[in-house]
Order: sequence, then C-alpha cells, then structure tokens
Amino acid sequence: MEAMRLIEASRHALALSQEPSDIVAEVWQSQALAQAIGSRLAVAGPPELRSEALGLSEVGGRGCGALDAPGLGKEGIRAARLTGIGQAHELLRGLDELLGEVGIALVGVAMGADDEGVYWQCMEAIDAADESRDRVLEMVRRLAVREQSLAGPDSAAEPSP
Repeated sequence: MEAMRLIEASRHALALSQEPSDIVAEVWQSQALAQAIGSRLAVAGPPELRSEALGLSEVGGRGCGALDAPGLGKEGIRAARLTGIGQAHELLRGLDELLGEVGIALVGVAMGADDEGVYWQCMEAIDAADESRDRVLEMVRRLAVREQSLAGPDSAAEPSP
C-alpha cells in the first residue's frame, strides 16, 4: 500500500481511538510506520535525505520499543503493507501531521494514567515522536534546499524593473 494511504489510515484509526490501550496501539502502529518509511527513504529516497531517514527509522523503532507491544488483532502491523513512498515532500508533510497527532494523543494518555509505568512509557514515546518529527522536518528542509538549488540561482532573485 502506498505510504500516504497508510498515513491516512493511521490518522483515521488514531482519531477513532477512545480507550488508552487503543490509543497506545495506534501510536505503536504510527511509530512502526515512521520506522518503515525512514528505512525506505534511507535505501531508495533522495540522497540528501538518507542520513536523516536512517535516523527516523531508528527513532521510530525506539518509539515502538518504549510502548508495550499491542495486540494487533486481525489487521496486524499496518506498516508491513508499505509498498511505495510516492512523492517525498507530500509523504513527509503527512508523516509530520501524523506524528504531531501521536504526541497529542500520548499527552492525553499520560495525563490520565493511573499507573506510573504507563506514564513513563508515554513520556518516552512522546520524546520519540518529537524526535521523529524533528527528523521529518529536517528532511522537508533539505528537500526545499534541493529544489531551490535545482531551480538555479536566478529563480531566487527578484526580477529587475
């Protein structure tokens, strides 16, 4: 499945989740997706994104590891269905939105946690989601620099009167 469709499916599933265990399961799915997208970009993405993409993959894995592995039911791991990444810029913007929503959802779970262990799992997962977003935003910045350099130096200059 194309990455943007998986991102949208993850956003939708997270938005529908009401119970803390369901939210945590969707956060885990989202971090697994960030890990898979990072891996794919590191191997097949634009060269200027590869180091940050590898970092995204590592942080996504850490985000999954911070949380108890969820019971995934019949759907399984959504990220395992990743077949293509499409346009890197659009993909990264979508992933940025998803990771922002993940962070907000985790804050809600942490605030309502009765168990100190759950609270600290959420804090670690929030840190991982924030770091993932930082990596994504750096890749967006690098793409913008790449596009600007490909357009040439004259494209940034103001036209003369």
